[in-house]
Amino acid sequence: MSAPGRRSAPDDRRPVIDDEADRWLVSRARTGDRSAYEELVRRHRDRIYRIALRMLGSAADADDVAQEVVIQLWTAMSGFAGTSSFTTWLYRVVVNRCLNHRRSQRTHQELSDADHPRVAGPERRVLAGEELQAGLTAISGLPEEQRVPLVLVQLEGLSYREAAAVTKTTEATVRGRLARARATLMSEMKDWT
Repeated sequence: MSAPGRRSAPDDRRPVIDDEADRWLVSRARTGDRSAYEELVRRHRDRIYRIALRMLGSAADADDVAQEVVIQLWTAMSGFAGTSSFTTWLYRVVVNRCLNHRRSQRTHQELSDADHPRVAGPERRVLAGEELQAGLTAISGLPEEQRVPLVLVQLEGLSYREAAAVTKTTEATVRGRLARARATLMSEMKDWT
């Protein structure tokens, strides 16, 4: 059974947020209803953090950006025109905040294998940790125009159409950038296959 306010996606890859509930909560939050705003944050906080972590590759930076986004949402809510779903708009806010954060940082801390669940077995655990670190490093090293579609489509499970709406590009552009990102990652990770 799905959680209230969510329904299963057709391909069951990710839950689909109830856009109608989000629209109602946004309308209430825009009138100053703090409980509606808090409910919006509760519904989307895991998504905000997950995107930030995948975009930045650092748990500490992801925490900072997630907190900034939550604070920004209260004031930016007036900028949500409702021409797209709240979730699409939220993805755009988080991605833009992450890109701004990366640009403002001269260096960033890579994720360590301690930030992720471990695999059973000591030999496999070491190899899995090294492979994970190599993958995170490869993703973090992608140019942002490739990293954004990879995170949104491949890791977050958005459709090409949804990713195009978030990035304000076309589906063809998303597909092309994603293909280049995948090719780059395959090249970077060839020693692990």
